[in-house]
Amino acid sequence: MLLSLSQIHCQIITEKLVEKHLATLSDDLMEGRRIGTTGIEKAAQYIESEFIRIGLSKFKPLKSYRQEFKHKEIHLSNLIGVLKGKSKADEYVVISAHYDHLGISSSKDDFNGDLVFNGANDNASGVSAVLALAEHYKALDVNERSILFVAFTAEEAGLLGSSYFGKQINSKNIIAGINVEMIGKESPFGPKTAWLTGFDRSDFGKIVQKNLINSNYSLYPDPYKDFRLFFRSDNASLARLGVPAHTFSTSPMDKDLDYHKVSDEINTLDLFTVSETIKAIAMGILSIIKGDDTPTRVIMQKD
Repeated sequence: MLLSLSQIHCQIITEKLVEKHLATLSDDLMEGRRIGTTGIEKAAQYIESEFIRIGLSKFKPLKSYRQEFKHKEIHLSNLIGVLKGKSKADEYVVISAHYDHLGISSSKDDFNGDLVFNGANDNASGVSAVLALAEHYKALDVNERSILFVAFTAEEAGLLGSSYFGKQINSKNIIAGINVEMIGKESPFGPKTAWLTGFDRSDFGKIVQKNLINSNYSLYPDPYKDFRLFFRSDNASLARLGVPAHTFSTSPMDKDLDYHKVSDEINTLDLFTVSETIKAIAMGILSIIKGDDTPTRVIMQKD
């Protein structure tokens, strides 16, 4: 019997928890989380502190949660926490979101004098999902496969963090990539819905739909095909290696007036949408986490 949505989230994934993560990561103190700044370092330290609190392990052979590298003399860090699997520990599911954003505006004529690109929806909402899912699955303790919870850096600079990550792993061991991007506003399909990029490139989306049948949440294919969103977020770096890696989103991309604006703040987001979407992701990918389903490898040759 499939678990209900209320049973699956174990009272972990709440609006209160989501608000805590969102408020911290999108605060002005984070200075818009631009790469190479003190602001993104503050965000990294917060994510690390949450990995420690939740009780995640470090990714071998790293000595910390940081996967460090340089790009054009800028020091960059992906953040990786691990929940080791039981019977299939050498098979990995990646749950990811990017934690960088655009920093501080150089225009003094910006939105009512506000110069900080807070990036609440893009992508503090996705990082909040990664942290909430880590806490959820740690408490649930049913993962037969290992889970890598990854906060990627430098997505806004051209998917640099996820590209570097992809070069350090054996992609054959990555069973699925679950990327979360901009889940703070109601989906164009209505309440309690989300959409998935690259839906027809593997059967990942159909597995999620199957797992959501007895819930009141629905997943749809990406309605913005002309935007080529499958290639514009960190899932693309893994998908190019053959991994069935897709991005969950709720964002109404054609109507979002706050996208890449300083107005992308927490008060523009719907905490109910964020928390319900995270719960739905938790339920939708559970059979993959437990090792019952294995999505087909991704098809990249067709646009």
